[in-house]
Amino acid sequence: MVDARELLAQSDPQLHGLLLGEERRQARGVELIPSENYTYPEVLLLLGSVFTNKYAEGYPGRRYYGGQEFTDGVEELARARARELFRCEHANVQPLSGSPMNQAVYLAFLDPGDTILAMDLSHGGHLTHGSPVSHMGRLFHFIRYKTRPERDGRVDFEELRRLARETRPRLVLCGTTSSPREDDYASFKAVADEVGALTMADISHIGGLVAAGAMRNPFDAGFDVVTTTSHKSLRGPRGGMILCRREHAERIDKSVFPGLQGGPHMNQVAALALTLRKAGEPDFRAYAAQVLLNAQALAEALLDRGVELVTGGTENHMLVIDTVASFGLDGRVAERALDDVAITVNKQITPDDPNPPLRPSGIRLGTPPATTRGMKQDDMRRLAGWIVEVLRHPRTGADQQRLRAEIEDFCLTFPVPGI
Repeated sequence: MVDARELLAQSDPQLHGLLLGEERRQARGVELIPSENYTYPEVLLLLGSVFTNKYAEGYPGRRYYGGQEFTDGVEELARARARELFRCEHANVQPLSGSPMNQAVYLAFLDPGDTILAMDLSHGGHLTHGSPVSHMGRLFHFIRYKTRPERDGRVDFEELRRLARETRPRLVLCGTTSSPREDDYASFKAVADEVGALTMADISHIGGLVAAGAMRNPFDAGFDVVTTTSHKSLRGPRGGMILCRREHAERIDKSVFPGLQGGPHMNQVAALALTLRKAGEPDFRAYAAQVLLNAQALAEALLDRGVELVTGGTENHMLVIDTVASFGLDGRVAERALDDVAITVNKQITPDDPNPPLRPSGIRLGTPPATTRGMKQDDMRRLAGWIVEVLRHPRTGADQQRLRAEIEDFCLTFPVPGI
């Protein structure tokens, strides 16, 4: 039997070289983008398995093609594990990614032009939470609420209630892509109940932390729908899940298929089933706790060095540095300077940022991928030192090469799963 890697090297040497290059980049650098992670070797195996070959339009027991005895078993396994892990009544595991996942929820319950109350993008909201450049932003009427930077970046619930009473939304949406604060689900639910709105929480970033019990579960506050991607803190394949109360199950399922997408990617669903099993084990709970400890250590080490953090710290896995205030650099320049020494972050807008999204005022950092490799609090403090050193005195030439070699040597002591 020919080894798949040898076959790739023979059939497409150029693509094989790019694969090797990406493996070297991941192994020799440190990944601090909070929306990324290193998945399990078993997930990589399942993604490349024969489940890739099978079309499975429909749902278990109600498919449009034959030969589904094993794919039905895979999807039932993933749904059951999701329900148990997130303590919900129904789970749809077919969304191909995070954006269609959220779109399916909107389209399940709302008509074009209906109002959704969601977080302002510069304060932490996602593109699918109403950005004008998103199709959803054109299809629905999004009213945006904000956090209060002077109150450590927490949501202004007095203003949220005023907006809800004034605009009478059909859906109140919470969940962020760049806020270091934990959501107060009970307060969101109280506002939604007052105006008769449905509640939705997008926990894509913290799905693994919620599954492990390290952060609050929106269902404990009575939420109607919870969405999460599977590839961030959950460490699974790239995909999404819609979790909901039983009364919403039929609408959600019809919205996903046939409403929005065709057949699910069964290799992805199989990999998700494996991920959900692992997320229920003690090792994963310990991992989630370490993610939060590492985030706290990284934040404290940066604050000790005089770095200005949005919200002044973190309550989850991520933090946002105001690079303009801290170093006189916009986020694009800071991202490139760190990339040059094998520290990968992403540029990030800050609340009410005066700068455009491609040249924002900050960068965003997260600890899940570094924690996956086995890094602990002392390693976070060392990383903080390098980050400040680079951004205060950007390196060039031989000095940059020396620092990059030092960071690469450090990273190589922490293996990347699957490489």
